[in-house]
Amino acid sequence: MSITEKQRQQQAELHKKLWSIANDLRGNMDASEFRNYILGLIFYRFLSEKAEQEYADALSGEDITYQEAWADEEYREDLKAELIDQVGYFIEPQDLFSAMIREIETQDFDIEHLATAIRKVETSTLGEESENDFIGLFSDMDLSSTRLGNNVKERTALISKVMVNLDDLPFVHSDMEIDMLGDAYEFLIGRFAATAGKKAGEFYTPQQVSKILAKIVTDGK
Repeated sequence: MSITEKQRQQQAELHKKLWSIANDLRGNMDASEFRNYILGLIFYRFLSEKAEQEYADALSGEDITYQEAWADEEYREDLKAELIDQVGYFIEPQDLFSAMIREIETQDFDIEHLATAIRKVETSTLGEESENDFIGLFSDMDLSSTRLGNNVKERTALISKVMVNLDDLPFVHSDMEIDMLGDAYEFLIGRFAATAGKKAGEFYTPQQVSKILAKIVTDGK
């Protein structure tokens, strides 16, 4: 099926924003390295937004917020079970991508929070059918690397900039006619390969990511 003019415009806008984000990291490391951070953060945002959608559905019709529900032990356990059943993982309210964006805006964010949040997502799958899909999923995204900065403050500043820019990408907007996440991966992998002087086939969406995306898109069914 051929893409429409609107889709072409959406793709062009997406690609421009993505490569601008890549340039924030380009001076610090080569393409084979910074692709891990951008793709990893894109995927974490996707996981977070999918979790938020599931929480909203689970609490539909109830006069309680996700944060309030999570503070209640009975609600919390029900939410965990629902998310594990539907998408194979859960993310706590304070660890959502959107929550960390708010921390960045108030200058309360620390890159170590992101590192901890990622570990907790992987831990949430232990003993579940999804465990093998998630363990080590973000292992290539070393948030303690000195390539990001010589200290926590510098690393936090750089990753914060990338996250804020990624937050502007409309992955889940209903008016978007293209597969935003899939297109982002395809574009970045192609550009990373070209920048590194390699064939596109040498950069690919990790099998774990592909499996998780397939399961999440179908709500685990």
